[in-house]
Amino acid sequence: MTAHQRQLWAPTVAFLIVSAVTSMATAQQTGNWPDFRGPQGDGHVVGDAVLPLTWSETENVVWKTPIPHKGWSTPVTWGDQIWLTTATEEGHDFFVLVLDRNTGAVLHNAKLFHSETPEPLGNNVNCYASPSPVIEEGRVYVHFGSYGTACIDTNTNKVLWKREDLPCRHYRGPGSSPIIFGDSLILTFDGIDQQYITALNKHTGETLWRTDRSRHWEDLDENGEPKRGGDLRKAFSTPVVVEQEGKPHMLSVGSSASYGYDPHTGKELWKVEQVGFTPSTRPVWDGERLFTATGYGGTELWAIRTDGQGDVTQSHVDWRRAESDVPDTPSPILVDGRLYVVSNRGQLTCLEPATGTVIWADRIGGNYIASPIASNGLIYYFNSQGGAHIIEASKEFKVRGENNLDEGLMASPAVSGASLILRTKTHVYRIEEK
Repeated sequence: MTAHQRQLWAPTVAFLIVSAVTSMATAQQTGNWPDFRGPQGDGHVVGDAVLPLTWSETENVVWKTPIPHKGWSTPVTWGDQIWLTTATEEGHDFFVLVLDRNTGAVLHNAKLFHSETPEPLGNNVNCYASPSPVIEEGRVYVHFGSYGTACIDTNTNKVLWKREDLPCRHYRGPGSSPIIFGDSLILTFDGIDQQYITALNKHTGETLWRTDRSRHWEDLDENGEPKRGGDLRKAFSTPVVVEQEGKPHMLSVGSSASYGYDPHTGKELWKVEQVGFTPSTRPVWDGERLFTATGYGGTELWAIRTDGQGDVTQSHVDWRRAESDVPDTPSPILVDGRLYVVSNRGQLTCLEPATGTVIWADRIGGNYIASPIASNGLIYYFNSQGGAHIIEASKEFKVRGENNLDEGLMASPAVSGASLILRTKTHVYRIEEK
């Protein structure tokens, strides 16, 4: 980024922190769910609203709306609107939908992008509409990776700007969701050919900065092509911005490495090289450490102190856990000073964040892709077979509820007021105690 660009686009630290805090406060006060992991980006429901403990296809369902095509993106909510994305199964057409929170009616269904030659997925775990939208007052931002990004006016449904020129060979489909930071929309591209983070001006769509991942790759064959089709370089994780020592700090997980960045400029602050590839979990932060799972090919759970500079692989890793309970996909969650993780196969573990010591472990049924949410001392887990387990966030394993729907969740749950907004493989539900 040039000095001239910085003068044009980089607001002051104080302004951005105030802007981020104001936006978060607005979301919290109104019970909105602006990001796939909520108003704080960590899975926590903010406020005193009491979420339901029991539901089924016939109990506590306010409405149920079928969604066309296929998408694993989490719905985002603002006021009486629910926004989500979907795409044709073969990846040629990409859509945005708006549902009415009160009735479930589809208010708007528009095709945003088209691809003549989408890259085949090669599996049934991902799809072409996995990145979740992000929303704020008056604007929603939808993202399909390299297939297109758009900003939409939520009052008129008018498309304000589009980008279709951000390159990346996703290979198995896009997965990282956008985030808002001040006047920036930050996007993550970890593909076969390129791995980078970029920030767009959220008002105009213009590029503010781009930072390539600094991980050194040694997986090329004799012809200079990535081995294993590029899976070793891919990632699906979404970054989170935290405030550390009065400054914004972006925590981001790529393939085989975790990073800290300055979200104003994209400057890399630190890096930890890791085992594993194609990580999907979004990191969580306890004020001192980042917690993340490293993906496939040696899946581990890592605790990394985030106050370092440069390559801190040897100095800032507090602990590593390489057990069968480490998740490949569902993000961890921190509640009341304890770290909870569920593996893709339903092994639930409660850990001491500072040391990684296991407090308790037990098994809940099903397979897990969706990330959990926490509310009023409870943690909600949703599996891909339709089951849901509600667990007490305590020093002992206690189940407070078990529920089922006809189809399972690949998308993480959302919340609107006292309602769960659940996107299954085929429908969106509003669940609320009557």
